[in-house]
Amino acid sequence: MKRKEPKILTERIDKDFLPFVRRPARYIGGEINQIKKDLANCDLSVALCFPDTYEVGMSYTGMAVIYEVLNRIQNVAAERVFAPWLDAEQIMREKNIPLFSLESRAAVNTFDIIGFSMTNELCYTNVLNMLDLAGLHIRSGSRGEDDPIIIAGGGMANCCEPIVPFIDLFVIGEAENAVADLVHLTIEEKKNGLSKKEILLAAARKFEWAYVPSFYKFEYVDDKIKSFTSIENLPTRFINAAIDNLDNAPVPAKPIVPFAQAIHERVSIEIMRGCPGRCRFCQASFCRRPIRYRSIDKIFEIAKNAFQATGFDTISLLSLSTADYPDIEKLIELLHSFFADKYVGLSLPSLRVDQQLKLLPTLVNEVRKSGLTIAVEAASERLRQIINKPLKDEDLFAAASAAFEAGWQKVKLYFMAGLPGETEDDIRQIVRLSDKLAKLHRNFDGRTASVNVAVSWLVPKPHTPFGWLAQKPDEYFANAKNIIITEKRRLNAKYLQFKFHEIHQSILESAISRGDRRLADVIEYAWRNGAKFDLWSETFKPQIWKDAFEKSGMNLDKAAQKQFSTDEILPWEHLGGPEKNYLLKHLEDAFTITDVYRP
Repeated sequence: MKRKEPKILTERIDKDFLPFVRRPARYIGGEINQIKKDLANCDLSVALCFPDTYEVGMSYTGMAVIYEVLNRIQNVAAERVFAPWLDAEQIMREKNIPLFSLESRAAVNTFDIIGFSMTNELCYTNVLNMLDLAGLHIRSGSRGEDDPIIIAGGGMANCCEPIVPFIDLFVIGEAENAVADLVHLTIEEKKNGLSKKEILLAAARKFEWAYVPSFYKFEYVDDKIKSFTSIENLPTRFINAAIDNLDNAPVPAKPIVPFAQAIHERVSIEIMRGCPGRCRFCQASFCRRPIRYRSIDKIFEIAKNAFQATGFDTISLLSLSTADYPDIEKLIELLHSFFADKYVGLSLPSLRVDQQLKLLPTLVNEVRKSGLTIAVEAASERLRQIINKPLKDEDLFAAASAAFEAGWQKVKLYFMAGLPGETEDDIRQIVRLSDKLAKLHRNFDGRTASVNVAVSWLVPKPHTPFGWLAQKPDEYFANAKNIIITEKRRLNAKYLQFKFHEIHQSILESAISRGDRRLADVIEYAWRNGAKFDLWSETFKPQIWKDAFEKSGMNLDKAAQKQFSTDEILPWEHLGGPEKNYLLKHLEDAFTITDVYRP
């Protein structure tokens, strides 16, 4: 790899771009606490790309951590890049302005490495769009020696086969240490005069979490995988990179204060990683292991430093299950003792409803009472047993009562439909349970609580026990939605506000998440025909995706509803995650409760 000279676009951006976009704050950079280095004097430059808007990407803690990790390395510069919104893209294409970074306003194609954080399957068309806006070929096989190395990580790396023809290397698992090791290796091998392919091969040989798809091939028989082999005598199963000690894991010392209001504008602190629960639909709970805790002293130190550096008025304690942090009460009391007189509140997302949660409302009067969020997932205890979420109604009602008594006025509930063994009565129970919770509030001030209910549709995820199962068809979900609306009207429950996830987005997510690399043609066709920002309801166009599957000789609904047999090779089983037999044991345990068809 040759040394790259950065191409700075400041003059063109100021003159031909910023005056014409609707929200220039998304693209100007220069925020408080940004890190800007001299790209020309660094050994390696990295463009950290998030395939969604500035407001979404600036709320993603993972990207902020990698930004901190790389910029701590003296001879490395990492800069942020977000997907331009539709108006900005139009201007960039009309005026031939390539995709650029925020810090130095450098053309992305002049960086040494381009790294994507991939948090959802429906961001894949934005990845292609950003590569194209950067002036690069979207397929790795068509890019040249002088083009940047394209890497990707995040949760989707564990099921990345549909997008592998566009990416040079995937970081499987937790990236903090992995990306630093990868960067050090790249710098060393660049100095040794190795080519891009040789650097990728060196990484693939050295790191058990480094997946370079071009060194592997699949053989297929009809719609099944016959074999997965390496053409370079490399391992054919990857191990998730993982941080051993969360206290030693890097965090942003001075979080960037965004110019455009981010979705979550607060100090976000990960207090534990992994989850003691094993909800059978949840990919993160099975892939992010073992469970690790950050110490109270370290959390307190991070909170103080970040507050002093930003002035944010909320401290958010993050994890897959915050209530399972072993010293949660002590931690909350410590934070309250320091922040209460500074008018800084605490946010406690991901609270599990159990005996411990009942204690929290009385302990945290300082927590903002705008709403209590509870992920119930299933409205009946039988269904919760099937999904391995052992929540009892009595604990749910006790937790809600304690919250109402402590001053909460609103509740937000999360449910899922399309679960194995689900009946129409289980779906109606979503409304009945929500109604009971709302009326519990009358015991405290005579008024019914306002309850917002979000209903999503089960997407069988890779690396989960439900990953073998077929997704329910769209007619099933449409009927479930109608059952819920009808039951709400029957109860005259105007205080319940339901919000439903877009059905066709969930169907597409199922089709892509469990697909293999033959879906790359589908993704490219969809992108070339206008698919982008597929996570946004106003831009998502289901017909484009149906046409893309048909053009590639496939059927979208059939792909989403595919049921895998337990003895076939899965498209994702080489990509980290638990052993197959462990997941199958979980699946068998679910079958002892329900009579759903075994794969």
